[in-house]
Amino acid sequence: MSFNIALTGLNAVNEQLNTISHNIANAGTVGFKSSRTEFGSVFADSQAMGVEVVGSTQSISQGGSLVSTGRNLDLAISGGGFFVTKATNGNVLYTRAGVFGSDKENYLVNSTGTRLQGYPTDAAGNLLVGTLGDLQISNANLPAQATDRLEFVANLDADATVPTVAPFDPANLNTYNSTYTTRVYDSQGREHTLTQYFVKTAANQWNAHYYVDSNAVGAPQALNFSTNGSLTAPVAPVNLTAALPGVDPLAIALDYTGTSQHGSDFVVTTNRPSGYAPGEQNGLAVEKDGRVFVNYSNGQRLLQGQVVLANFANAGGLANESGTAWRETSESGNPLIGIAGIGAFGNLSAGSLENSNVDLTQQLVSLMEGQRNYQANTKVMTTDKELTQVLFSAI
Repeated sequence: MSFNIALTGLNAVNEQLNTISHNIANAGTVGFKSSRTEFGSVFADSQAMGVEVVGSTQSISQGGSLVSTGRNLDLAISGGGFFVTKATNGNVLYTRAGVFGSDKENYLVNSTGTRLQGYPTDAAGNLLVGTLGDLQISNANLPAQATDRLEFVANLDADATVPTVAPFDPANLNTYNSTYTTRVYDSQGREHTLTQYFVKTAANQWNAHYYVDSNAVGAPQALNFSTNGSLTAPVAPVNLTAALPGVDPLAIALDYTGTSQHGSDFVVTTNRPSGYAPGEQNGLAVEKDGRVFVNYSNGQRLLQGQVVLANFANAGGLANESGTAWRETSESGNPLIGIAGIGAFGNLSAGSLENSNVDLTQQLVSLMEGQRNYQANTKVMTTDKELTQVLFSAI
């Protein structure tokens, strides 16, 4: 009987040593979670029969340290949550290993080819929140966009005097009080200048003259202010239209909302035109909330989607597909999908990876304990054999 009990001990310790060896071998595997072998006593009624392995548990909830890589598509989660990936056969896997890249179709994938899931965008660049799908990056250049609006906020100096020289002439500094030039773009992305000249005409009254590339555009626009310095007119955007050779007419809605007149120097606090020149893709960026942007050489960036995270009521109930990927089970419950940094979901760190959570010191101690247990069970078997031989010799 003692021989069989010792044999169960050897088998159990052998599985434990396999688990420890697997942990040590994966100490450098990104997103790996260490495992532990669980033992249980075996009884037949009240008779001790040895030991058995009742299962192996992974330390899924224990995070590893984050290491900076500087690579834009290396992602790490600091806190709770899993990346959601989907294989071509439809299987959904959850992982903490954030080594992602792009395939030939520009889908974001990991090293096994499973696609990273998130909220995609529509043709206008709006997030389709609630619609989970494969994240895909556009590799096309960004076409030009003509300037069609301009948000302009300034303070006109209330202490300024009405110019004594008339009529207005942009070449004569004595015919206007202030000027400001804004860069705008036509339908082909070529750059032009929109210059505003501000002329005080009376107390609390100004005229704005507009020139595109030194050519006058439209009639002067009256700007009226109340006695407390706030703008009273115009209340709607000023529509400017300029004909340009070889391209669509430039049509700009100029919004003066917020412009004031106080006794301080002329200053522009907001000058925000739309439109841009064409641009070439020159990189990707992933924000801490998971939004994925493509950067272009013209300084623009377009939203491509948003990485989502999954969490579970019982993460320990996930089925282990590998040391770095798990699938949903009835024990884990249904996944809760959310955005990084909100609620129970951890923060997302781009340019970083989560190291294995294997504690090498602890694993080596466990290895020595397992070796001692193995030797002890071997000694029991040797002693049992010797006693058996003595017994048969005495007969």
